Amino acid sequence: MAKLGFIGIGNMGGALATAAARNVPGKEILVSSKRWEHARDFAAAHNLVASTNESVAKEAKFVVLGVKPQYMEEVLTGLKPLLEVRTDAILVTMAAGLTMENISGMVGGGYPVIRIMPNTPSGVGQGLILYDANDRVNQGDLNEFLELMSGAGLFDQLPEHLIDAGSAVAGCSPAFFCQILEAMADGGVACGLPRDKALTYATQAMLGTAAMVQQSGQHPGQLKDAVCSPGGSTIQGVRALENGGLRSCMMEAVIAAYEKNKEFVK
Repeated sequence: MAKLGFIGIGNMGGALATAAARNVPGKEILVSSKRWEHARDFAAAHNLVASTNESVAKEAKFVVLGVKPQYMEEVLTGLKPLLEVRTDAILVTMAAGLTMENISGMVGGGYPVIRIMPNTPSGVGQGLILYDANDRVNQGDLNEFLELMSGAGLFDQLPEHLIDAGSAVAGCSPAFFCQILEAMADGGVACGLPRDKALTYATQAMLGTAAMVQQSGQHPGQLKDAVCSPGGSTIQGVRALENGGLRSCMMEAVIAAYEKNKEFVK
């Protein structure tokens, strides 16, 4: 039996399958896609096993559903006859807005379900993956899943009712951060820097700042104040960001993403 099977290998499903391959032999990872050619090419590139949705449902212990919320019921309805005859399959969902009970109900109810909300840095082993499990998942199976997927990054258990909010921060923020990095690089170019250097400087500064926040335990406001010398250039930049409403814009982006997550719940 395969350890992991990924139904859907788009941006997020593909990132997680890639991360899994860091710890799990490729022959134990099945990948499927709406297009067979995509599954075949992805599997060949990462030394995994190209498969179909049906084979994943029959053969994988952990069936990872990399399916968009609006298509989930259609996919699971097609797999219901195959899952009904198994007693050992565990469904893993990453669909925004769909609860574990939603997922279980789509295949008739009574299924063990793990809900995860990863982000794209999982593909390079630097992800943050929020997770919870229903009471049909025993601790041994949950620990096994976390071990199999540990190559994706940091897993943090969060009560399911908070996962949509957590996703709005951790899952959506890579897009927000990329916008910030692009804008900072553009600013550097406007000041005369070559674009590759401007982007390298902004990226390394973001990485280093994140590490400082994690390792120091200090509030980001304290670390910001430490850079702002009286009458200096940094405080003038901070003034410009405040004038442009950066903090308000970031808060509104998170809230907008959260509200969209909630729209998926029917």
